[in-house]
Amino acid sequence: MKSVDPGKDFTSWRGAAKRLLSQDIAPEEIIWESEQGLFGAVQLQEEVVPYGAFSVPLGFVDLAKGASCHCDPGRWSLLYRILWRIVKGGERNLCSIASDQDIAKAQKLRKNVSREIHKMHAFVRFKVVASGDAAGKERYVAWFEPEHWIVEAGTPFFRKRFANMDWSIFTPKGCAHWDGENLYFTAGVERDPTGDPDALEGAWKTYYRSIFNPARLKVKAMQTEMPKRYWKNLPEADLIEELISGSRGRVGEMHAEELRPAKSAPKNKYLSKLSKMSSVAACSGPQLGQELGQMAEAVQACRGCSLWQGATSAVFGEGPDNARIMIVGEQPGDREDVAGRVFVGPAGKLLDKALGEAGIDRSEVYLTNAVKHFKWTPKETPRGKIRLHQSPEKGEIDACRPWVLGELKKVAPDVLILLGKTAARSLLGKTVAVTKERGVVDAAHLAGKVIVTVHPSFLLRSSYREAEVEEYDRFVSDLKLAIETRG
Repeated sequence: MKSVDPGKDFTSWRGAAKRLLSQDIAPEEIIWESEQGLFGAVQLQEEVVPYGAFSVPLGFVDLAKGASCHCDPGRWSLLYRILWRIVKGGERNLCSIASDQDIAKAQKLRKNVSREIHKMHAFVRFKVVASGDAAGKERYVAWFEPEHWIVEAGTPFFRKRFANMDWSIFTPKGCAHWDGENLYFTAGVERDPTGDPDALEGAWKTYYRSIFNPARLKVKAMQTEMPKRYWKNLPEADLIEELISGSRGRVGEMHAEELRPAKSAPKNKYLSKLSKMSSVAACSGPQLGQELGQMAEAVQACRGCSLWQGATSAVFGEGPDNARIMIVGEQPGDREDVAGRVFVGPAGKLLDKALGEAGIDRSEVYLTNAVKHFKWTPKETPRGKIRLHQSPEKGEIDACRPWVLGELKKVAPDVLILLGKTAARSLLGKTVAVTKERGVVDAAHLAGKVIVTVHPSFLLRSSYREAEVEEYDRFVSDLKLAIETRG
């Protein structure tokens, strides 16, 4: 048996894994034992050693980065076992097999990490601890107690949100510090060093009282989303019991207010229709100010149309939140519905190939769909093990539009690529004959350049096999428009 130190994070583990693969050391011959621990003070550099060239699917990299932040000590051996199966066992599609025991466990680890990052974004509260420097800045600090090693993964959110502040986030599992220009990390601390509450807590409590809506109070749901173990670090925590106990009386007052006679308004069919459309969007869209991670969780509770009833889960977009290129497909397929990720099925693999030939790195693209739930008819007998999708209807596309617009607003891409008629209908607001109107279209309100082209599934249909090569080349040419500059 060989004892190996994975280092502090995914990067150091990856270096060790490469060296082990180059020496053909099997998973059962390794014991992963961490000596440094995460966020150790010493930054280990990856040793450069010769080894045979090999590549892994982007899906594995994404999975490993997320799962590596989990506190499970067995995560390193699990990830190496998956890596070994992909590289040495030739199981290139392993990450797309959601039923595989190793993949299912790794996906669960990544999901737990993602949820913990969301908790960090939601529950960290900064407090001012010192007067500003010569530039007029003040120093802010916060204390958080994560279960997993998520500080490095979760902190860029705060760098973007509070770029004009100098701040530190202290946790037992690592600390993050931002000085207005540089983000750096130090070892964790055992106790909260932030001191007594300050005037900011009073301001936060005032704000919290103002946004508290007793009519929407669901105590069990609230405790599910905000476990009590986080309450002690929230300035507004001592208000919660008071607000809960007084909610019934306030709801009664609100109902009484609604029963008061109101002035009749003239009937307007257009406004009535618009009101109905708004109500659909309100119950099936993100809240104002939500980040992409928060939207990804919120969409799981979307009931804006009936598609959720037949789907495994909602499938949200993925990719950098500052991606230059954003691609919108039509809806999740059978594989995407099971895996909970976009473009992992046959059409996704074809898209990966075409993006590569077009000179576009998928890892730098934000990918999503116009419709978030998989539409199929459970009453029908699936063909083999694959459930065949059905095209979403106009009302289903409209119900999902707020989610896509929320993603588009957050990513703010330079180039927007719409794959297929459903994506075009969603964001252009009209029916588009994609095969005839493909290419750059006039939609400057959406992005600097908007491209309409066919969906990869179009190329996979048997009725187009004779023109497969020609159609594929046209598809790659359409994608190349995303990186071409105007002369």
